[in-house]
Amino acid sequence: VREYLLICVVALAVTFVVTPLVRALAVVVKAVTPLRDRDVHTVPVPRLGGVALFAGLAAATLVARQLPYLKGVYLSGQMTGVLLGAGIICLIGAIDDVRELDWVTKLAGQVLAAGVMAYKGVLMLHVPFFGTSTVLPQPVLITVTIAIVLVTVNAVNWIDGLDGLAAGIVAIAAAAFFVYSYLLSYTFTPPNVFSTATFVTAATLGCCLGFLPHNFNPARLFMGDSGSLLLGLLLAAATISITGNVDPSAVSGDQITAALLPILAPLAVLSLPFLDVVLAIARRTRAGQKPWQADSKHLHHRMLQIGHGHRGAVLILYLWAAVLAFGTVAWTVVGGWVTLAGIGVAVIVAVTLTAYLPRWLRARRL
Repeated sequence: VREYLLICVVALAVTFVVTPLVRALAVVVKAVTPLRDRDVHTVPVPRLGGVALFAGLAAATLVARQLPYLKGVYLSGQMTGVLLGAGIICLIGAIDDVRELDWVTKLAGQVLAAGVMAYKGVLMLHVPFFGTSTVLPQPVLITVTIAIVLVTVNAVNWIDGLDGLAAGIVAIAAAAFFVYSYLLSYTFTPPNVFSTATFVTAATLGCCLGFLPHNFNPARLFMGDSGSLLLGLLLAAATISITGNVDPSAVSGDQITAALLPILAPLAVLSLPFLDVVLAIARRTRAGQKPWQADSKHLHHRMLQIGHGHRGAVLILYLWAAVLAFGTVAWTVVGGWVTLAGIGVAVIVAVTLTAYLPRWLRARRL
């Protein structure tokens, strides 16, 4: 745990220190978010935060290479693939932050980044299906890998609509995923807690925590596409590494858990961004729009419509993300009726605050 704590602290410190420098660069190159009807900010804000996040990730990987245990993570080549993929997707996002790219170019960049990761070993080696490891032809596995990356990066990109929202939710997801991955590593034969997924989530958590002080409302710098795409890719890399490389029958002796855990745990940890994507696609398709056509009806927009303030909406969505992510991990690790009851209580609290907090706050002001 100490080496992972060091990685997290390094990523946090470097990201925190570099972010003001990146903000100054964004102002110089005119990487500024324009005011649009669907946005909630009222003044132009610089965007290029992904460069600072990537700096934190790069620093963490350099330090890890010098540590006695974590340097073993690089032997498979997966971490090299993650860093290369992260660099490619951050570069594409940074170019888009400075001068808008068309969707075809951005999609091509995302596919390229995912392809590089797959080439370096971050690949679904098998698909966990009803408690067994189903091995599919390599072209199919590569396609599944790229699809996971595309869905995840765009899920994080779409939820990046309020100050600090994407960074905070990814931090919560990374923390929950770290716990899940770390504890799951003890089921390996022999146990080995030093894995690509655990390292990536520790570094991602540090990057997000270092960026949040600059990004929380009122934000001084947006992460932009360079940041949202990068964070999505890192979460996808962790998901692929642990879901497609672990035999589900080795996770648990319980047949039902073995069948569902490798698939449901990563999905639940990232459930809030994924839910936003599913709702957006269904909503836009029903309205006769293109699925990728932007609107102002995302989950965070609806929180504002209910009556939550900017910070309040973000904090409530943090709560939902934590309940879903850590609730799933707790059920996975501990199980039992006590855990289920605790999750139920947390859901009731989240529902109550979502529905009634604005009303209570208005009543107190009167």
